[in-house]
Amino acid sequence: MANLVLYRRYRPQTFGEFIGQEYVIKTITNAILSKQVSHAYLFSGPRGSGKTTLARLLAKAVNCESPIGFEPCNKCSSCLEMNQQRAVDLIEIDAATHTGIDDVRELRDGIHFVPSKLKYKVFIIDECHQLSKAAANALLKTLEEPPGHTIFILATTEAYKMIPTIISRCQRFDFRKLTIPEIIKKMEFICKKEKVKIGKEALNLIAQNARGSFRDAESLLDQVLTLCGDREITIQDIKDLLGLVEIGQVAEFTDLIIKKETAKAIEFLNEISNRGLDLQEFIKTFVNYQREALVLKIDPTRNPGNLGLTKEELEKLAMQIQNLKEQEIYRILETFLTALNKMKYSPIPQLPLELAIVEVTEKEDRDKRLLPP
Repeated sequence: MANLVLYRRYRPQTFGEFIGQEYVIKTITNAILSKQVSHAYLFSGPRGSGKTTLARLLAKAVNCESPIGFEPCNKCSSCLEMNQQRAVDLIEIDAATHTGIDDVRELRDGIHFVPSKLKYKVFIIDECHQLSKAAANALLKTLEEPPGHTIFILATTEAYKMIPTIISRCQRFDFRKLTIPEIIKKMEFICKKEKVKIGKEALNLIAQNARGSFRDAESLLDQVLTLCGDREITIQDIKDLLGLVEIGQVAEFTDLIIKKETAKAIEFLNEISNRGLDLQEFIKTFVNYQREALVLKIDPTRNPGNLGLTKEELEKLAMQIQNLKEQEIYRILETFLTALNKMKYSPIPQLPLELAIVEVTEKEDRDKRLLPP
């Protein structure tokens, strides 16, 4: 039997183990305590923010035979069946692959049967925005008059694509991206359990590259553990594995752009490409770096933290943008964001970036040459 990946092995089994989404947890646990659980919920938010995990926790809590307050006991037969994913009254549907009206009709026919064992029959519909229009309308009718023994939990990353009438039938909770400290807290817990030696800087780098997703952070940690085995994990291990971009390289490239060294900037780009660095990742980091610059330019007292810059890197950034105007940083951002999107369709991936370099470093000179004498 294959080893369980970290995000499955350390999935929270109680509300107390859940990190982040405090207001969502507070509202739902209050509803469980006061026995005012709704018949339909909508969990909306970015991937890896805990929507499906919380849906399963809610299903387990309302069906627990010996709850401890709002927490499931994780000892009764109901909890054990759910933990082992063999509870027949917990039905999970992936709307990405079951988009048709026939799938919803089958679900609608099934809800009238009472649960075979549990108190509630719980339906978790993941990525529900991908249901076809006919399927969504069929689901709407089900949500309007559900039997008392059913609970629907809809999860989506794109709530704006759902028909408003379905949203209005549900209690909606908007999940947010997780912060770097929250992700690090969970990583530290996992590393302690796995007896893994890893430095704070390495954990910080994993958290940054997870971009607010617990699942991505745990998947990255899984890869690093496979690479390093029993030895201590260093920050260089993570950079080597993921091909991460050094902030120093981004700062050097920024210097060339600010000084309008067009040829040197293009040459720099070609050099890092020849060394095997992913240009898309490099430009994504560069764009984030410029965003930090814009934040710092607008409010010098605010400490930007999207990249987790060190004190020295922050001082370097402040010096770089000292003589730049906000509009100039905005133009650099806009130009390279456009180039990043064009890379997906360009026959020469780095061509849009080279054109962007020319655009931001030679625009004024080119405009002057085009003016009539």
